[in-house]
Amino acid sequence: MIRLTVLGSCGTYPAPGRACSGYLLEAAPDDDGQGRPVRVWVDTGGGTLSNLLRYTPPTELDAIWVSHLHVDHCGDLPLAYYTLQYGDYEPTGRVPVLGPAGWADHLRGMISVGTSSALEDAFEVHELAEGERLRFGALDLTPVATAHSLETYGVRATAGGRTIAYSADSGPCDGLGRLADGADLFVCEAAWAEQPPGAEPHHMTAAGAGQFAAAAAASRLVLTHLRPHDDPEAAVCRAREAYGGELDVAVEGNVYQLGGTP
Repeated sequence: MIRLTVLGSCGTYPAPGRACSGYLLEAAPDDDGQGRPVRVWVDTGGGTLSNLLRYTPPTELDAIWVSHLHVDHCGDLPLAYYTLQYGDYEPTGRVPVLGPAGWADHLRGMISVGTSSALEDAFEVHELAEGERLRFGALDLTPVATAHSLETYGVRATAGGRTIAYSADSGPCDGLGRLADGADLFVCEAAWAEQPPGAEPHHMTAAGAGQFAAAAAASRLVLTHLRPHDDPEAAVCRAREAYGGELDVAVEGNVYQLGGTP
């Protein structure tokens, strides 16, 4: 079993009552299904921590994945630190945080005021590299660099022969094709209704997401990172022009499970 729960999906800033980018990725612990699932919090956009706590305490996370350092993808990471350090949870050791180069120094400036605790008291620091393979129990994670305005990594997550791919933020690039290649579920950002004239292509349109999903033979496409004012039905229609498979728009609370018992 591999499962993705949407904790937040708004692009750039949150809509009322909603959250920015964040997902809970889970996999069955082993072949006999005993024990708790492997759990990875993928992107920590504003508002996603409170939604995460509906499903798991942070002390039961096996890792946190930060695709890049724009605030709508990492805004709740300082709060996660304070929750682990000062929350009413039984300590279980440091949580590995997997992010782009310099993420730890970026975070230190936000948590150092008024406290003597070090970042490493709560987090194990790991900087991502293109193509490395990270394994947490039955879950394999492969970072893929995408085309954004700063260092960014999408993730290809595999367990039990099933694959979920997440684009993070990206314009059209070869990395998106590698992420989506044969994926059972491709979660792709669609922040732009249309490519802005003259703009550097560091985001996707819904039509572009559909084209990549079709070319990669992804079994299911989920559009995400729409801005609060965007029309999700219009986005689906634009993606549908290129992609004929199962198609959806990510909304908080949506659960996508591959294999196992729902």
